[in-house]
Amino acid sequence: MPKMKTSRTMAKRVKFTGTGKVKVHHAGMGHLAPRKTRKQRKHLATAYYLHKKDEKTVKEWVSK
Repeated sequence: MPKMKTSRTMAKRVKFTGTGKVKVHHAGMGHLAPRKTRKQRKHLATAYYLHKKDEKTVKEWVSK
């Protein structure tokens, strides 16, 4: 059976920390930023870590 290919789209969207956590960015900052409040823009600009259950799925897609 051939090797599973890495999901290139997921590999470009997530980063792995040294401890193995998965770091991603919030959605919603691609366009239409001026109509959002400063608080919203500041919050959406920061990265966050995925939940453990989601980490497992992402690692399966990326670690091929």
